[in-house]
Amino acid sequence: MKSAVIVFPGSNCDRDAARALERLTGKPATMVWHKDTALPEGLDLVVLPGGFSYGDYLRSGAMAAKSPVVREVTAHAERGGLVLGICNGFQILTETRLLPGALARNAGLKFACKEVPLAIANANTAFTRAYREQRETEIPIAHGDGRFVADEDTLARIDGEGRVVFRYLDNPNGSARDIAGLINDRGNVLGMMPHPERASDPVLGRTGGAAVFQSLMEAA
Repeated sequence: MKSAVIVFPGSNCDRDAARALERLTGKPATMVWHKDTALPEGLDLVVLPGGFSYGDYLRSGAMAAKSPVVREVTAHAERGGLVLGICNGFQILTETRLLPGALARNAGLKFACKEVPLAIANANTAFTRAYREQRETEIPIAHGDGRFVADEDTLARIDGEGRVVFRYLDNPNGSARDIAGLINDRGNVLGMMPHPERASDPVLGRTGGAAVFQSLMEAA
């Protein structure tokens, strides 16, 4: 699998994502600066990593969504290429409208940083196939703007279409319908607030997110 990780000013999980990809796929990920106007040829996967792009100025992900390289990420997604947005990356995906809804301030207005139990709501996607034998997993979160919000029609549609991939079992941020991660209508773009790269190696003491990367390798 050929992958790239986009680096924005304020990204702080880009190297973590790249190391997880290299460890689980055996191939190094290409690091792409946000001002680049092209992606490497032949990519299978683009990762928008966690962090605080542009210091979360205006809205989380709003300024990063205007970066030159994001146009190429959008084109990659429209061609059917795989895109994974983690935490701040999820926020960027909603700002670009590659995913519906928005990520608002956590209920209670406090930063949430802990390991959370998740239900695997759809194990039949390019991002979750390796979870087929599991109903639950645990992956850490670290965000202040992680409460997923959308109008009722949108929530009903994404639920009805099976596009909710992960749900919180102990909702830490007040997300509508406990949504922790969802895919687009084509199934090739996933946004999730939990950090699978932080739970992908036994050395880290947790492996609940490894199946995300294993699933992508299988899909690619």
